[in-house]
Amino acid sequence: MTAPAAQSTAAFLTRWFALLDSEDADRVLDLISDDFSFSILFSTGGGGATDFHGGRAELAGYLAQREVGVRTHHLLTASTAGRDELFLGEVRRSGVPEATFVAGARLDGTGRLRRLMIGRSPEVLFT
Repeated sequence: MTAPAAQSTAAFLTRWFALLDSEDADRVLDLISDDFSFSILFSTGGGGATDFHGGRAELAGYLAQREVGVRTHHLLTASTAGRDELFLGEVRRSGVPEATFVAGARLDGTGRLRRLMIGRSPEVLFT
């Protein structure tokens, strides 16, 4: 089986991170499928990390604990192949690069987010 040709954007994840950076971040809950699951491995450095994971309820809990308006997500590069998207980005705190993150997403047949995995670390910056 041949993989679909990659495109140079990840339209869904680009929209997702724009919503996360907005005043209405909870709107991402409207974009997930009924069988949604995710894992966000969140490192602030020093060898420690927290794994936020689960389904809709756990994502709502993750959104509630975030520092709204402090950190923003910036695209470095992205690709799409079929229903899968990859997004390499940078988290900035007040405009200053703080961490690099990689997100992988799989959409369902209706364009809703079915699977999401994100890894974030300040140990390697791409800029």
